[in-house]
Amino acid sequence: MVEGAFDIRQPPIRALPLVLASPHSGADYPSDLLAASRLDPLTLRRSEDSFVDALFGAAPELGAPLLAARFPRAYLDVNREAWELDPTMFCDALPSFVNARSPRVRMGLGTVARVVASGEEIYARKLYFAEAKQRVDALYYPYHQTLRGLIEETEEAFGGCLLIDCHSMPSGAGGQDAADIVLGDCHGTSCAPQIIEAARSFFAERQFAVALNAPYSGGFTTGHYGSPARRRHALQIEINRGLYMDERNYRRKPAFARLAADLAALIELLGEVIREWLAHTADRPDKAASLPALVRQGD
Repeated sequence: MVEGAFDIRQPPIRALPLVLASPHSGADYPSDLLAASRLDPLTLRRSEDSFVDALFGAAPELGAPLLAARFPRAYLDVNREAWELDPTMFCDALPSFVNARSPRVRMGLGTVARVVASGEEIYARKLYFAEAKQRVDALYYPYHQTLRGLIEETEEAFGGCLLIDCHSMPSGAGGQDAADIVLGDCHGTSCAPQIIEAARSFFAERQFAVALNAPYSGGFTTGHYGSPARRRHALQIEINRGLYMDERNYRRKPAFARLAADLAALIELLGEVIREWLAHTADRPDKAASLPALVRQGD
């Protein structure tokens, strides 16, 4: 693993049955990406969920771990399958296990993205599959191994877990009436309905415009780790960047601190909601011995 590829911010005491992850807030741009890219560094940042790890930064002091990638989404997107790759980006043939037909690949936003979120092509040249494999081996698998470990530790301590996958979205996402907050539970499959309803009510009471599962219903992380029948829940939260940052110069707005305080209160609330859900379902047998494994291919 590349040293310092992600931060694991552990709480002094594990007090909440929560794990938080920020897979897209990384802003450490590797030299090989900058050398291969046709874009300037500022344009490359358009795929970032800038400052999201800081917005949810109260989690450790409240008693829940926070995992934050330091590498950027434009380099490797860990909220995808390991091998969602676009063959047109590569100068050599891709192995048969590569998923080249997913909707994310068609949009140019696979595990190794072809474009930044605003649509500009990232690379000035074709890549070799070996370059993608190096990124997946060095970053993708260690990130998910760490995330899986945090979830399992939380399960062991509390009998279950809620994973909050933390994201941001461009201010225009969803059209003219874009929401402030989009909550995703993979259309009712990744967490108990009490959890997403508690989050919806929390934001609505604070006058945020909230949407459910549109335009974002939850990515790979939410779908892969969320399994309510196994007492493992996952909720994706997307925050409109216009609420807290200037999207042109990547500077925080004065409202940043207030939003971070609201999110700290949300963390506490969801911790209590999942704790109560686990208590009320404690008599149900656990139907699985371990979290779903990531298929590792190409070694």
